[in-house]
Amino acid sequence: MTAFARSEYRTVVVGAGIVGLFTAYHLARAGAGPVLVVDRGYLSQGGSGRNGGGVRQQWETRATIRLARESVAAYRSFGREFGYNPWFRQGGYLFLADSEADLARLRAVHDVVASEGLASRVLDADGVARLVDGLAPHAVVGGTFLASDGVLYPFPAVWGVYEAARRLGVEVALGADVGGVTVRDGRVAGVTTTAGAVATPTVVNAAGGWSGALSRAAGLAVPNVATRHEILVTEPMKPFLDPMVVRVSDGLYFSQSMRGELVGGLTVPHPPGTAAGTPSSTAFLVAMARALAGLVPRLSAVSVLRAWSGFFDDTPDGFPVVGEDPRLPGFVHANGFGGHGFMLAPAAGRRVARCVLGEATDLDPLLFSPGRFLGPARATTAERLQLG
Repeated sequence: MTAFARSEYRTVVVGAGIVGLFTAYHLARAGAGPVLVVDRGYLSQGGSGRNGGGVRQQWETRATIRLARESVAAYRSFGREFGYNPWFRQGGYLFLADSEADLARLRAVHDVVASEGLASRVLDADGVARLVDGLAPHAVVGGTFLASDGVLYPFPAVWGVYEAARRLGVEVALGADVGGVTVRDGRVAGVTTTAGAVATPTVVNAAGGWSGALSRAAGLAVPNVATRHEILVTEPMKPFLDPMVVRVSDGLYFSQSMRGELVGGLTVPHPPGTAAGTPSSTAFLVAMARALAGLVPRLSAVSVLRAWSGFFDDTPDGFPVVGEDPRLPGFVHANGFGGHGFMLAPAAGRRVARCVLGEATDLDPLLFSPGRFLGPARATTAERLQLG
């Protein structure tokens, strides 16, 4: 006897973050139940509750741009579909270059984005200054801007999909840690958890920063690496900033919420893995303060209200891992999104569900399939714009 409602499910999704919940929602809409979602923590405890809410379509590769464009459309209609308002505000994304080399890189990104029919613009320093009031003199040489990018509040988005999935019959078990995947006759047969064991022919690994550990518990060697990233929020200020701002040289990013706070982050080095947990560090606060004050000097007087951290789930080429693992039938990957699961979740969740149902998707297997990491090393496309 287990703590779950059933002893057997058609699909078990590991991870109640935004990717796992969207996957479960689409499976339930397709009538492919019963579906169980299991998560080791509480709702929004993982990366889906620890991010800056950015949703952008500026990427280096067409495949990622197309997923992101579909996700932007989904977030625009989210309130009508789910009954929750994620306050998706399309104030744009402004990428900053403080060197000619970085500006050349952004121009190349702009060319790809514009060729996909999106109204990206290349700006000089004066154009950037018109979008960010109070920039330090000579702080940037230019940038790129896409007005249809934006930011949202992660929590109502997570809760909206969670409640919609449950209304469709999805069972969500929080506080149940998956310890292993049961394999029988060379394929998935179930999972063991701290709340008991269940039988299932299909496991979806949407565990975010813990996805590599789950894959390895199933006997699969994967290249996913969990990396800790920090973020903070300041006291409210008079509104002065519409876009999300991202600097290419160091990954500094920040936006202003509708309440007036600045929300932003900056990468500082941490040992890989999840063992250290998700505290904030003095090193981050110092680096973030210097970066913000150096770019917009008047922000040096703004107080920080709180800081926290969360895990990225990184892959060597910067693309997510989506699809059934060729080494273990029934084990479906929905991970490796780096810090951008929220940006891609609506589009990715649909495709993960199709993979579970055995349906074809439009995802290029050379870019997204777990099989791309198997066999001899080969040159491959890389998505390197892993910022903001």
